This record gives sequence, C-alpha cells and structure tokens, in this order.
Amino acid sequence: MTPTDLSAARELAVDLARWAIDETRAYRVTAVHAKAHPADLVTELDRAIERRVREVVLDRFPDHAFVGEEYGGSARTGVPTWYLDPVDGTTNLANGVPWTAFSLALAVDDQPLVGVVAEPWQNAVFDAVAGQGARRDGIPLHLPERAGLRGGVVGTELAGHEPWPGMDGVALSLTAAFCTLRVMGSGTLTLLGPAAGRGCAALVHRFSPIDHLAAVLIAHEAGAEVRDEDGRRSLFPRRGGVLVASGLVADEMSAVWSRALARSASDARAAISRS
Repeated sequence: MTPTDLSAARELAVDLARWAIDETRAYRVTAVHAKAHPADLVTELDRAIERRVREVVLDRFPDHAFVGEEYGGSARTGVPTWYLDPVDGTTNLANGVPWTAFSLALAVDDQPLVGVVAEPWQNAVFDAVAGQGARRDGIPLHLPERAGLRGGVVGTELAGHEPWPGMDGVALSLTAAFCTLRVMGSGTLTLLGPAAGRGCAALVHRFSPIDHLAAVLIAHEAGAEVRDEDGRRSLFPRRGGVLVASGLVADEMSAVWSRALARSASDARAAISRS
C-alpha cells in the first residue's frame, strides 16, 4: 500500500473508532445471546457496529478483505485485510462493567500496517501506523521503561471463562516476584495496557488478529517488545499467545511464561501416563 493509502486507512479507522465510542456509550443492553457456550456472549451492539464498519471500509476499499468477530471472513494472501472486534469485552458490557474496546487493524499477510483501538469509557482513541509511532488522541505514546517485574502489575485474560494451561504457574511466579496479576476482561485493552502506562507487562494465551492485532501494533510502535510464547519477536504469532512489555521486563516475563508452559505440559503428560 502507498503512504497515501495508509494515511487514508488510518483516517477512516480513527473516524470509525470515534463513531463506535458514541454508539457504545449510548447503548443500553436489553438482550444478550450466547454463542459457543453460556459465557460466550453477544449483543446487538456487537453486530450493528460490525455491519456498519464492514460497509464503510469495503465501500472505501472494495479490493480489501475483511475478517470480523461476528460475521467472519477470510484473509487473502497478499491482499490488505481488515480485522475487527466491534466490542472486545462483551461479557463486561452485558454485566455493566465499563471496560470494553473497539479494535480495528489492517495488515497484509503477517505485517500489520494500521491499528486503531477505541476505549469508549475513557473516550480515548489509540492508533498507530507501521513505522510512524503510536498516539493517544493524537498525542505520541512512549512506553515507560521499568527495571523488572517487582512491584508491578501484569495483565492477562482467561481462556473464555476458564484459566488457560500454565496460568496458575504464571500467577505463582509473579507472587514470588512481588508482582500482581490482573484479569480485566478485554484482551485488546490488556495488551494495550503497558503502552498506555497501565502495568508493566501483558500476555494473552492465544493470539487472534481480530482481538489483538491493533493493540499489538500500537504497543510495538510505542516502544514495547512483542514476543510469542517461544520468546521470539513477532507482531503476528502463528500459534500460541503473545506478550507485550518493555525490554527488560519482557526478558523476565518471557522466562516466567516459558517455565509455566513447560510445567503445565509436563503435568499434562504425567496425568495421561497415570490414566
């Protein structure tokens, strides 16, 4: 994509994020439906925002692909692809917890180009273009540096409504390091957290570009390390989870995560051998 195309994509995504903030703040939950299981929720707001964003984006960029949380879609090799989660944190929304996000990203294959996250309850829009830095409401973002985990806060998310394999090990290691674990209910905002000055690190157990790509690009452009569960730098992990932190914290947190995953896998193998 040309610089002009990227600028136009960013401008469109920011405009849609601002619109989504207004829609979300004005919405009153009247009906909630379950998808895969009773804790996997969707509201008409999720669907309405996605329908509108699809319409606007594909009208402006008809040759692009689009993948959304509610109505699906497929990426195409070499084709600019948009990834949308209209309401990340629907369970929070349905239960009156003001901690949700709108997430819209543009990528070609595994290269993120534009990322925009709206935080309706703070009336804030975060955005980034690859190689051009990150912003909150137009003001540049710079990740604060920390020496380590001690005294800090690490964000993570459940696997739906359940702990993910290794989560208990991470929690115990952080306890020993005098670091606190937080589960807030939006993977988008969790991964955005360190770049926004909220906590020293964040990880999710399974990366999804729909939910996480925009936040990951913004964090990276603000100066964060973004790593996969094997400790490699990656903005688009093809398997497993993703970690966001400043450089020194990333080294320490990556080691904590790796040990917890190894212990969980060992325990699972032992349980199978006993059965």
